[in-house]
Amino acid sequence: MQPVIFGLEGEALTERERALFRASDPAGYILFKRNISGEDQLRALTDSLRELSGRDDVPILIDQEGGRVARMQPPVWPAFPKAELFDKLYDMAPMSAIEAARANARAIALVLHRAGINVNCLPLLDVRQPDAHDIIGDRALGAEPIRIAAMGQAVLEGMASAGVVGIIKHIPGHGRSYADSHLDLPVVDASAEALEIDLAPFIALHAAPMAMTAHIVYPAWDKDRCASLSPIVIGDIIRGRIGFDGLLMSDDLGMKALTGSFGERATGVVRAGCDVALHCSGDFAEMESIVGALGEIGDMARLRLDRAMAAVVGIDPLVGEDLAAVTAKRDQLLGLAA
Repeated sequence: MQPVIFGLEGEALTERERALFRASDPAGYILFKRNISGEDQLRALTDSLRELSGRDDVPILIDQEGGRVARMQPPVWPAFPKAELFDKLYDMAPMSAIEAARANARAIALVLHRAGINVNCLPLLDVRQPDAHDIIGDRALGAEPIRIAAMGQAVLEGMASAGVVGIIKHIPGHGRSYADSHLDLPVVDASAEALEIDLAPFIALHAAPMAMTAHIVYPAWDKDRCASLSPIVIGDIIRGRIGFDGLLMSDDLGMKALTGSFGERATGVVRAGCDVALHCSGDFAEMESIVGALGEIGDMARLRLDRAMAAVVGIDPLVGEDLAAVTAKRDQLLGLAA
């Protein structure tokens, strides 16, 4: 197995993808809107990924946050609210907001589980800051670490109750960025003391099964390298100060915050301490470069991967509230803030 999660070109595996993935055995896969057209098609695709890998628990990821980040969209699948709405409800009724976030996360996971998707890139634990770039914006659960941690934990629990693993992101914090790492390399000049605010939700949820790094430079910790490429940030801050010991993946290698060949990017994040590299585009030449550069996944990374996926093995999502009941509960609670 190689320490990489790959995207796909289209709505079904191509023969050359099958050959490459069979030879390299990537740790997992991630799906995007380009890979999705309907219920039967999506289920066939996820089934084919499991069959190809030979692992019933192979991680199949998606970004299904709700709001403006949703790969599965109406009319085939329901729309889900943006995180900002739960933050607004928290102003009025904190416990209601926590329960609404939990119900919403379970609803998302019920939809994903039916489609054969077992990992969701949620929750964001980024602390929203005034005047920062809106790449986070209304995707954040708020500007107060305590409420972000409380609702973030509810999101993790809600998804796990329906057999879906959550990923906390973007560790160690993207909320202060004045640039979009998809397009540029952000630099956050805050002091180490100020950055304690950003770390707080991640420290509270350090036992989460998976986390995704931020392609951001924090000069207070490492002035030369972004977090995804920094042994200092990963070793001292993420593994040390935060105490995170779950599966750590990089953010997308294709973001313009990173430079160099894709093989260099992949080996760079793994050498820095990421357990796996994330490559989303589905570009075949880029994937070949990564496969040629990476070796086998490390023993500790494999242990973390297995441990993360074991948390949802055997969960029957139909035990408890079904989709209609759980979305009705969420909507009733969110109505308090209307």
